[in-house]
Amino acid sequence: MRSGQNIIDGIFGAKAKRGGWQPSPNAAGGLPGVLLVLGLLVLWGAFSAFYTVQPEQRAVVKRFGAVVAIADPGLHFKLPFGIDKVQLVATERVLKEEFGFRTVGDSQPTRYADTELPDESLMLSGDLNMVDAEWVVQYRIADPVKFLYAMREPVRTLRDISESVMRRAVGNRLGSDVLTTARTEIAELVELEIQQAMERYDNGIRIVTVQLQDVVPPKAVRPAFNEVNEARQERERMINEATKQANQRVPLARGQANRVIAEAEGYATERVNNALGETARFRSILAEYRSAPQVTRTRMYLETLNQVLPDVGQVLVVQKGQMSPLPLLNLRDAKPAPAVEAKQ
Repeated sequence: MRSGQNIIDGIFGAKAKRGGWQPSPNAAGGLPGVLLVLGLLVLWGAFSAFYTVQPEQRAVVKRFGAVVAIADPGLHFKLPFGIDKVQLVATERVLKEEFGFRTVGDSQPTRYADTELPDESLMLSGDLNMVDAEWVVQYRIADPVKFLYAMREPVRTLRDISESVMRRAVGNRLGSDVLTTARTEIAELVELEIQQAMERYDNGIRIVTVQLQDVVPPKAVRPAFNEVNEARQERERMINEATKQANQRVPLARGQANRVIAEAEGYATERVNNALGETARFRSILAEYRSAPQVTRTRMYLETLNQVLPDVGQVLVVQKGQMSPLPLLNLRDAKPAPAVEAKQ
C-alpha cells in the first residue's frame, strides 16, 4: 500500500509542477484501497462460485441452511460469497467399520495394529464361555441428505447397533458352534438385523456385508483350547481311519464268506448229482444183469480189467536159476482199448 501511494504521489506531483494543479489528499489515498477491495471481492466470487465433485462423491448444496440440490460428479456453479455451501459425501465408496482390531493405513497387504481391543471383541456365549470375536461391517451411503441430517452421529449409531446385535447373536449360541460351524450363519443374521435397524432410523446407510474376521478363545485360555482342538482332530482322524479299514475289510470278509458258502453249495450239489448218477447206473446194470447174468458179469469183468491194468505198470516173472528177469507183460506203455459190449 505504501509503495502504491508513493507512485500515485509521484504522478500527481509531476502534473502539479507542470500545470499548477494540486490533487486532493482524500481522493488520492482512497482510490487504491477501493480498487483493492473490489479486486479481492471479484477473486473471492470467482473462486467460490465453482466447485468440483469427484466420481465417487455426491455434493449436497445448501442455501441459507436449506438443502436446494444434490450435484453429480463434475464441475458445478453455485452462488458465491458463502450463500451456497457444499458438503461432499462419498456415496459410491464402500466404507467399513472394524471391531476388535484396527487396520494400519491403506497399504497392501493389509496390516493390523498390535493393540487388542477387548472391550469390543470379548463377549459371552450361550454356554457361558468367553469368545474373542473380530468382525467388519461394510456399508455405503445410499442417501447423502439423510446421512447428513437425519441423525446426529450415524456412524457412531452404526457401531453401537453392530456391537449390540453381534453380542446378542453370539450369546444365543454355544461357544463351540461360534468357534466352528455357526460363523456364516451369525454373520448373515447380524447383517440382516443391522440393515433393519438402519431402515428404522432412516439414516441413509445401506449395509453391504458383515464379515467375521477371527473368532478365537481369549488369550489366557488359548493354549488349552488349542490342545483340546488337537485332541478332537486326532479323535476324528482315528475314527475316520477305523471307518476306512472297516469299509475295506468288512466287504472283503463278506466276499470270502460268500465264496466259501458258494463252494460248499457247489460241492454238495456235485456230490448229490454223482450219487444220483451212480444210483441210476447201478440200477441200469442191475436190470441188465437180471436179464443176462453171464454176459453182464463178463462185460463188468472186462471193463474192470480195462480200468485197473493200465495203472499196474510192468509185470516181471522170475524163474528159479535164471539171472535176468523175463518180461511177461509190458502194460505201462499199453493204451487202454475201448470197451466192447458183450452181446447177449
